[in-house]
Amino acid sequence: MPLSPHQNTFAGNPLNRASERRGDVSWLTEKLLAPDSLAIALWNGQPFVEASPDGGVQIAYLPSRMAEDLSGGAERLLFMGLWQETAVFAVDLEGGHDPADGPLAGMGRFEDLRAMALRLPATDAAIMATAKSMFEWRRRHRHCSSCGEHTDVVDGGWKRACPACKAEHFPRTDPVVIMLAVHGDRCMLGRQEIWPKGMFSALAGFLEPGESIEEACARELEEEAGLKTLSVEYHSTQPWPYPSSLMIGLIAQVASDEATPDQTELSEVRWFTKAEARDVLAGKVEGTFAPGPMAIAHQLLKTWAESPD
Repeated sequence: MPLSPHQNTFAGNPLNRASERRGDVSWLTEKLLAPDSLAIALWNGQPFVEASPDGGVQIAYLPSRMAEDLSGGAERLLFMGLWQETAVFAVDLEGGHDPADGPLAGMGRFEDLRAMALRLPATDAAIMATAKSMFEWRRRHRHCSSCGEHTDVVDGGWKRACPACKAEHFPRTDPVVIMLAVHGDRCMLGRQEIWPKGMFSALAGFLEPGESIEEACARELEEEAGLKTLSVEYHSTQPWPYPSSLMIGLIAQVASDEATPDQTELSEVRWFTKAEARDVLAGKVEGTFAPGPMAIAHQLLKTWAESPD
């Protein structure tokens, strides 16, 4: 049963992470070599998938022993968790030669996660997003931030340990506030110059140290659009594996509709009634569109536009 009425893309990983077993090397080894254990594969960040019976795509699972052979060692392996009693691992593949034309020929294909996320079962998308985020973190943190030495992968891939200074390094998630500003019966969307022409979205920014979620929301709205925040309502969150963010969705009541884009983050802002917002979401406004259903910005706008007056 979902814990939130708003189930965003990349949320809802169904695996039991079994974090209490990550430090048990003998148990992990036994599971990795077990004939019924499974693995997922990513090549240069792209998930390995196959056609599903309904015409979409789904994870193309490998025997975990094959993943272990392909990995070349612990650096490229990750214990994902348990599906009931079945252990699930992930293998991180890199290089210029597509493994689907080599050792994985005939078993599936690699596709871009963002492009196919809505064609995957929601649970498959969440599993793949978890693996992608973890491998990105491990790839970017191979050296100890304390002494600079190369670190070792431990705890099933969920920790890096420095053999020199004994420092332990854990995965990091970058919190991002993303908020729909509302004043009276209208909401505000903004756009950046680098976005596709006509695209408008909710405002967003990284949470800073020593800052609450509400304070970050208020700061971003003031910095980017000159708006004063009166109150902040939580909507939902979305894991975002590009590379490892957590989008914190909010609806913010603001003091006025006198918004001024800062011309650094925002090039333009526009206010929409609920009827206009529904038309934008439905693609009925020529030259103007919002992010698609995969994005939490879409869900924020949809929730507000469909709420009672």
